[in-house]
Amino acid sequence: MEALLDAGTSQKEIAAILKVHPSTISREHQRSVHGRYDAHAAARKARVRRLNAKYQGMRIEACAALKTHIIQELRRKRSPDEIAGRMRRERMPWYASKNAIYKWLYSVYGGAYCRYLCTQRWRRKPQQRCPRREMIPHRVSIHERPLGATNCTRYGHFEGDTAVAPKRAMNTEALALAIERKSKLLVGEKIPSLAPREMTRAIRLMQHAVAMQSLTLDNGIENKAHERWQVPGFFADPHSPWQKPMIENVIGLLRRWRFPKGTDWKRVSAPRLAHALAFLNHKYRKSLGYQSAWEVARAHGIIKQKYPRRDCN
Repeated sequence: MEALLDAGTSQKEIAAILKVHPSTISREHQRSVHGRYDAHAAARKARVRRLNAKYQGMRIEACAALKTHIIQELRRKRSPDEIAGRMRRERMPWYASKNAIYKWLYSVYGGAYCRYLCTQRWRRKPQQRCPRREMIPHRVSIHERPLGATNCTRYGHFEGDTAVAPKRAMNTEALALAIERKSKLLVGEKIPSLAPREMTRAIRLMQHAVAMQSLTLDNGIENKAHERWQVPGFFADPHSPWQKPMIENVIGLLRRWRFPKGTDWKRVSAPRLAHALAFLNHKYRKSLGYQSAWEVARAHGIIKQKYPRRDCN
């Protein structure tokens, strides 16, 4: 366009050559500096206009109702993925994807609400020498689990593990936790020690609350009395936590959201633990079609007795 204008070509002829409307050429020519059109200056101005055309968080900032809803859900400890998926599921009149919410949060407009996100720091865990483990009698390998437990096609199959206090806490209290593989429902009990009898008591209390068809565990000595649990127990291979990924992941979530690593379980009351379990059970999950584990488990009869529903804010 610059070369054609310098050659004295009319704007109408330039529009015909470039196959655009004559008014487009006219508007572009009016942006020229000191009456002469400069292609490099025009390209620079076009880039600046394009960068300023859509600022970060524009979609959310432009809709007050959407912004208010997102802030309310963030304060309830909902993740951007939960918020976006639930809006789509409930067909709300406004919508923003999880990427749009993150983009808004990381901008100057939503930065004040980043404190409601579940943040985590990735660092390599130092390698520790594995302690000698006592053999569990009559252990059944994880490879012998029923097909419905392996491929998560049937309800009632759980993964279990314990969360222990740090060594510096000088106490033996721990958490016994179990998660249903298909509905992601989490149940747990505090135990005074890792003695097999205490683990047996905790498992029986869980069985009163939920319907267990099987339980997959690691090779900790607390599981030595598995034959008295009244539920089939299957054991992962030694030093293979990835064979029970759901319980490992949910323990990480429990530590990031409620109980940081190093928490002394002796100082955690039973109501506080129940509140934390209810919080995770009522989070909307993408893998469940943005339903909560509580909703799915209740719909499929996993829950035997009615839990007291607590406010998870």
